[in-house]
Amino acid sequence: QVQLVESGGGLVQAGGSLRLSCAASGRGFSNYAMAWFRQAPGKEREFVAAISSFGSRSYNADSVKGRFTISRDNTKNTVYLQMNSLKLEDTAVYYCEARSRPLSPSDYLAYDYWGQGTQVTVSS
Repeated sequence: QVQLVESGGGLVQAGGSLRLSCAASGRGFSNYAMAWFRQAPGKEREFVAAISSFGSRSYNADSVKGRFTISRDNTKNTVYLQMNSLKLEDTAVYYCEARSRPLSPSDYLAYDYWGQGTQVTVSS
């Protein structure tokens, strides 16, 4: 089992950048595929990005392609989400999620563990 703690959220102006971090505790971080999801008030939870256990593959939602980058450092048990060119519609609580099953192009949306989330607010 893995425990996840997100950090790095905050208030930023439109067009700005933030980097979210997710620190994992527990054994075998490199065995887990990781992902970021988000949920805005009154909206459904939305997939943002995912990365395979050793970082060789990643997937991004169309809404963030070219702006957000997911990465991981297995020596630090941490996954990151670099968010650039932020828009008002990126405002949401961002959640880090994990699973021990490998990712594939047809299977990267379901995860077994998640953190408490970190708030990102983009202002005009």
